[in-house]
Amino acid sequence: MICTLCNTETIFFENIHLKTYYNCPNCKGILMNPANFVSTSEEVTRYKTHNNDVYDIGYQNFVKPIVNSVLLDFSPTNQGLDFGCGTGPVITKLLRDKKYNITTYDPFFDNNVAALKTTYNFIVCCEVIEHFHNPFKEFKLLKSLLKPNGKLYCMTDIYNETINFKNWYYKNDETHVFFYHKNTFDWIKNNFGFSKVTVKNRLIIFEN
Repeated sequence: MICTLCNTETIFFENIHLKTYYNCPNCKGILMNPANFVSTSEEVTRYKTHNNDVYDIGYQNFVKPIVNSVLLDFSPTNQGLDFGCGTGPVITKLLRDKKYNITTYDPFFDNNVAALKTTYNFIVCCEVIEHFHNPFKEFKLLKSLLKPNGKLYCMTDIYNETINFKNWYYKNDETHVFFYHKNTFDWIKNNFGFSKVTVKNRLIIFEN
């Protein structure tokens, strides 16, 4: 298995529920064997089960780390993109409530290809990067969409060596196919030309 992020030969990691996972010795990512990916239709069905009600207070609170960071770092005159916004773009709703200019894109639910033909001051990517079948391709795209001094805000649960992967809830979602270690974000920063990466619990901020 070749790592879908850094193109390095990976090492067998775990076999769990008929799915095989590999660990990359270079970027430290953990990836599911693509042969075990669900079909596109199954993937869409799974996403539709997510409770993405933009008016749900719990959901709003969940995305607050990204929203508050954007409010701190950028003004309403800046342009943003909610990449992988899903069926309920709550970050977009909360920022638009503050008069921010933000565009949405999702390959399944808002396939607004025009949104990928311009650049942005900030991009938000909440609970999305763990779904990337080809993280190298996706991070290359995200980097290309950022203006100079722009920021990419990601949220995901991060793997570390203290976690028992077999018991880890985050791998139970069959659409989660790539898991990131803190070192993985350093690799992304260095290889895609970001100037800085900051990890604050589940929030990862890349700076252009």
